[in-house]
Amino acid sequence: MLILSRKSGESIVIDGNIHVKIMRVDGDVVKIGIEAPADVPVHREEVYEEIERSNQAALTRQKPPLPKLKTTGAP
Repeated sequence: MLILSRKSGESIVIDGNIHVKIMRVDGDVVKIGIEAPADVPVHREEVYEEIERSNQAALTRQKPPLPKLKTTGAP
């Protein structure tokens, strides 16, 4: 893990196209701004974890079998 010290108004750049800027510091709360390409998802950690749980549940959820169609003899 890289640990950096930044002041309000200062930024860091990740991979040349993601900018993280310290917007404001209020006591122990830090407001940050993130600029990233539209194809790079950016989530708060708790939101990301909920998305992962939902995706995992969808993969493992058992779906009831579809009903069998009745066949008629000739078309």
